[in-house]
Amino acid sequence: MTDQRMLTGDRPTGKLHLGHYVGSIANRVKLQHQYETSLILADLHMLTTKNARSDIAEISGNARQMVLDSLAAGIEPERATFYLQSAIPEIGELNTLFQNLITVPRLERIPSLKDMASDASKEEMPYGLLGYPVLQAADILCVKANVVPVGKDNHAHVEVTREIARRFNHLYGETFPVPELVTSEVSTLVGTDGHAKASKSLGNVIYLADSAEEVRKKVAAMYTDPNRVRADVPGTVEGNPVFIYHDAFNDDPDQVADLKERYQAGTVGDVEVKDKLAAAINRFLDPIRERRAAFEAQPGLVDQIIVEGTERTRREVQQVVFEVRKAMGLAGAYNQLRRKAERAQKKAAAES
Repeated sequence: MTDQRMLTGDRPTGKLHLGHYVGSIANRVKLQHQYETSLILADLHMLTTKNARSDIAEISGNARQMVLDSLAAGIEPERATFYLQSAIPEIGELNTLFQNLITVPRLERIPSLKDMASDASKEEMPYGLLGYPVLQAADILCVKANVVPVGKDNHAHVEVTREIARRFNHLYGETFPVPELVTSEVSTLVGTDGHAKASKSLGNVIYLADSAEEVRKKVAAMYTDPNRVRADVPGTVEGNPVFIYHDAFNDDPDQVADLKERYQAGTVGDVEVKDKLAAAINRFLDPIRERRAAFEAQPGLVDQIIVEGTERTRREVQQVVFEVRKAMGLAGAYNQLRRKAERAQKKAAAES
């Protein structure tokens, strides 16, 4: 392991799913052996689209489930630091300072922000959502991360972080590393209903915590080639969600190749293709289920991991904010006023 750091994480809006796994978790599991790993539970980001009291009341439970899913997927607690974003107010201070290093037109050019607003049924762009990439820059730079593993939809966000780091360093001196992006091999996963992206809000996902029976039911209902009305009709493999999932999760490539050949020839039915996909996904999820059960069997462990990680991270972030304020000269401005005020007080006391 190097002395460089990786920062990644998710909004605590619910359990993690296979789309999260291929988009970032698989990379996290691999890269935790190469980098010091920080995993943010980004509840302030959640507020940009889900900010009702009922949403906020679910943060702790969702954060706990998210950490459980991450540990079950292979993140090792001795290698990773989990922390709750809202418990570190200094991140908000960095966000305020960074807002002055980027323009509104630059943020408006990020297409994924409009998609996020649309997914959340927002008719107009909330101010916080427009500034989402700036807060993300504060998340990344507050721990001086060198590497950020992301899915395709977050590339533009991290590029904003890189621009802000370079701009800050240019104006105030070398303070931050310029983080590098690491892209997953399958950067996005199509939804089970054929939509372009697996999304909790669309209800088209398979969760890492789903039981074997839940997986079978979801796979049986998956969208497939709509033009294939009978098993003897040649079907299309390209863009077919069932085969996209086979390619991503089936550990038997010979079986996948055989199914594709027969599907295109019209000699295999959707039922067999889906049954074998469900079996493959369950083989993939079985060790994840076993690890999750082992962590769940230790009451309070996940809460302890989050609290200790948050407190440790806050101490680091406080030091970074001190360095930032010193580099910008903000600390000096108040110190000058304070010293003059103290001298005036002493003088007045001496004369009285």
